[in-house]
Amino acid sequence: MASVNPLSNPKGVKLECELCHSPAYIQCPGCKVTYYCDVDHQRADWTSIHEKICQLLIPVRAAIPFLTSAEERAHSAEQLLQRKKHLIDLTTKEAQRLLYEGRHVDVIPAATHALSFSIDVHGLTSVELVPVYLILAEANIGLGNLTQAEEYLSHAYWTVLKTTDCSNLIRSKLHRNLGLLYSAKGEFEESLRHLSNDIYYASTVSGPSDISTAGGYFHMANVFFRQNKMDIADSLYSEVTDIWHTHLNRLVDIQMRSSMRIGPVWFDDSDQEGIDENQEAEALQILSAIYDIREQAAKKEPANIAKVLHALAMLHYLRVDFKAAHELGSKLLQLTQLLPEDDKSDSLKLFMESIERKMSARQRPFP
Repeated sequence: MASVNPLSNPKGVKLECELCHSPAYIQCPGCKVTYYCDVDHQRADWTSIHEKICQLLIPVRAAIPFLTSAEERAHSAEQLLQRKKHLIDLTTKEAQRLLYEGRHVDVIPAATHALSFSIDVHGLTSVELVPVYLILAEANIGLGNLTQAEEYLSHAYWTVLKTTDCSNLIRSKLHRNLGLLYSAKGEFEESLRHLSNDIYYASTVSGPSDISTAGGYFHMANVFFRQNKMDIADSLYSEVTDIWHTHLNRLVDIQMRSSMRIGPVWFDDSDQEGIDENQEAEALQILSAIYDIREQAAKKEPANIAKVLHALAMLHYLRVDFKAAHELGSKLLQLTQLLPEDDKSDSLKLFMESIERKMSARQRPFP
């Protein structure tokens, strides 16, 4: 955390806290354009997002010099707009990543920045605000602030209703958050209705077996789990595992073929598929939760545990965390001894060999 400097408000200038809009008395010594009511809010903002955007805020918030040429003014305005859009993208992605990691307190400052810049760029009634409303709502659900979550979801809901060209992907995310809210309130039938809509809208965009649809199945499974409807929950957890396993297996296969130069090379390295940080965080959250549920079940199913273990190992492989991938792969090899011969795969052996090669390459000293 950066140290802070005492600040006396200049006469006639109202300085507000970045997080709560109360009167501000301290400023960030790095950018000198961000103010806080106290050290706690300065620390919270720094931990969440400010460290990443501190210097980026200076050209956005500093006074604009007087320009005599209309062309110069237009160029300056366009530059400012692009900087603000970059900040929206950066803060939104960071808030989403923190959300997937379960760091609900840290989500709020990052998402608050994203909302502020989105309103500034797009206006109060724009559908562009909806993704940020949904992040803020989900973070507040995680913190148990259901009234605040409902307020954000209400803003999102009415914005979507008034927007004729709203994408089905946004509709999917809206219904997912409404499903999470009603689940938190214990209204399970209403929760399942919204999660069904989530799955429907996500399916129209990417298909029913895409990773973007898997989250809806996962949250629906959690609702059935809370209702003690274990057969339905188990079936949905298996569906989620299958979707992620298939997706990760394809990506790992591409990487292994590329590194080992096995088979036809029908792509170049620049076009290799992957998963972004938010998808990684979501996969880790979902697959870890399913693994814990499988491990804690009264009746353990080795085949189900093996599949989620394999998916987690592949995820860590793609994250270049080969140590974690090797640990999970070793557990998986032990577990496969309990499976029928038909369920044992030679590809697992190749996968483990690839991990060991990459670990050895990292340990090898450079010449």
